[in-house]
Amino acid sequence: MKTIRFGLIGTGMIAEFHAKAIAAVEGAELAGVFSRSPEKTAAFAQRHGTTAYDSLEALLAAPGLDAVCVTTPSGSHAEVALPALNAGKHVFCEKPLDVTLEKVDAIIGAARRNGSLLAAVFQMRFGTAAIRLKNAIEEGRFGRLTLASAYIKWYRSQEYYDQGAWRGTKELDGGGVLFNQGIHGVDLLQWLVGMPAEVQARVATLAHERIEVEDTAAALLRYPCGALGVIEASTAAWPGFSTRIEITGESGSAVLENDRLVFWKFAEEREEDAAILAEASAAKLGSGASDPKAISIEGHRQQIEDLAGAIREGRPPVIRGEDARNAVALILAIYESARTGAAVALD
Repeated sequence: MKTIRFGLIGTGMIAEFHAKAIAAVEGAELAGVFSRSPEKTAAFAQRHGTTAYDSLEALLAAPGLDAVCVTTPSGSHAEVALPALNAGKHVFCEKPLDVTLEKVDAIIGAARRNGSLLAAVFQMRFGTAAIRLKNAIEEGRFGRLTLASAYIKWYRSQEYYDQGAWRGTKELDGGGVLFNQGIHGVDLLQWLVGMPAEVQARVATLAHERIEVEDTAAALLRYPCGALGVIEASTAAWPGFSTRIEITGESGSAVLENDRLVFWKFAEEREEDAAILAEASAAKLGSGASDPKAISIEGHRQQIEDLAGAIREGRPPVIRGEDARNAVALILAIYESARTGAAVALD
């Protein structure tokens, strides 16, 4: 089995999860790291037994490098992903792909032109319970959908924002709770039931200082099938609650909390339904509801393993760049509605 050699761009908190995930995947190797801080790069490389590079160009020229993980601030993803793709490397990019559709489309276009794979970090889609829920929706077990909603009520202290100069800025964070913390729930909801046809929203900064973006948001959704829903998100909901997805229909209802199905009931029951509910104790992905470091590496490990397999087998990764575009488009539509006070239609 060919060893897939990964490079890391960025040495912040989430880069630690990528490094540990790579180490946990058979046939994957961390070949090097680069960040703008030589001191942080050297310390990171020493911690993880890899090579520190003093420039992005040097990392991309490393012998045998197959792919890079982009773990820089959100608004700088295109800045490093584009050179990597143009150098013929495959890219595993943290959420969101970037903070504007222009930059997102530039990254997707570069991957296509260079024949490189572009995978996006949305590990909640890999959860066993999320996959169970997706299958049930596609099988029609809910009948006609009536409500499909996401609730991301988390907590982040003022110190969290103060500790990172890029956090809470429009330029590099792109937005607030929706773009940073809430995007996982937003992506999971649209993956499960599809994109809404229209959104109407309000956002506010209620409990934090010195940030340019929202810490609280609420959006009303209308889906093409006629179903309704809401997205509620906050980093000012102490002490922080599990990300919650609620799906209801004329023939059934389900509630997903992180990677656990806490409610699962249908008008037409099946023998496996009790066992599916019992799987809740096997949840592996963890939650960053009150602590961003509390997530497990399992989701990243599964996605690293998938990308390594995709590179060997010449197939697309499970979550492609094109798939990750939807969450950005939906969040930007929510921001536009909040800015104008009007409903915004989505293509």
